[in-house]
Parts: sequence; C-alpha cells; structure tokens
Amino acid sequence: MMKRIALIALALALAGCGTNNGVRPQEGKALPVAPYGAAAQPTPAELLTPSPQARPQRSNELLKTSEARRQDEFDLPPN
Repeated sequence: MMKRIALIALALALAGCGTNNGVRPQEGKALPVAPYGAAAQPTPAELLTPSPQARPQRSNELLKTSEARRQDEFDLPPN
C-alpha cells in the first residue's frame, strides 16, 4: 500500500515538471526541414500553433430562413 502511494506521488511530481516556455531545439539538433513549397522554415512557435483545420472555429450562425431540400438522386428504395 505504501509503495503504491509513493509511486502515485512520484508520477504526479514528474507530470508537473513539463513546461513549454522557451521551446527551442536541443543542442546540436536542427529544426525539422521546411515543408515543401514553404518560403521559409517555420519557427518553433509556428510549429506548436495548431492550424485552423486542426482546430476549426465554431459557427454559431442560426438558420434564418428555411429552405427546401434538393431531390436526392441516390435515395433509392431497397431491393
């Protein structure tokens, strides 16, 4: 029981150690190569920022007018 508590305390202590302040490549290592077609190599901050496709904005626009649905040509009865 005591080992389990010590293990949980150690895991929680180690989990709190990570920060991302001042992210830069390790000594002697370079950043990943620039993406194909990119004008410049992205900075670490740009690499850590999610793209709009990865984190899309929420749309709260309400439907203001009703519209009739189009005929679905693939809505066939079962055989």
